[in-house]
Amino acid sequence: MVRRASSEGHWIGNHTYSHTAPLGELGAAEAVREIEQAERVLHWVHQTHRLFRPYGRAGQIGKHLLHPATIEVLQSGKFTCVLWNCITGDWRDPGGWVDGALEYARSKQWSLIVLHDIPSGAMLHLDRFLCMLMDQGVQVRQDFPPDCMPIVDGIIVQPLTNYVTEDPR
Repeated sequence: MVRRASSEGHWIGNHTYSHTAPLGELGAAEAVREIEQAERVLHWVHQTHRLFRPYGRAGQIGKHLLHPATIEVLQSGKFTCVLWNCITGDWRDPGGWVDGALEYARSKQWSLIVLHDIPSGAMLHLDRFLCMLMDQGVQVRQDFPPDCMPIVDGIIVQPLTNYVTEDPR
């Protein structure tokens, strides 16, 4: 499925290997391993930017997202770290997430919306959601708001203090 998405022009990014805990809640070696193992699986992806999105646990933004050791990996690997500003709750409410997501998307100048393609039934509503956005004149595009990218191609472009644990293990 990932190869097909890539061949159709969709960007592919690293989202950790196991997706079990935010990297800031892991020890240094385990946090680094989460990124590196996913990279081994994605070795065939060749695109302009190496993308990484940390696991946030229910879409929370905070110091739990990254471990200091992972910053070094993201910098040396020239990753672009992509965060988000709109969590739909589609995994919690597979049948009712659309209205809240539309309202939230309208409240932002530029929304980076997180959706989950998991077997919950939530994506049965994706077409309706996208059509409603477009009917309201919202442009759907494949790029990211600058304020959602604290690291671009390995270069720290925004302060990371809000995303990195202060008490690394």
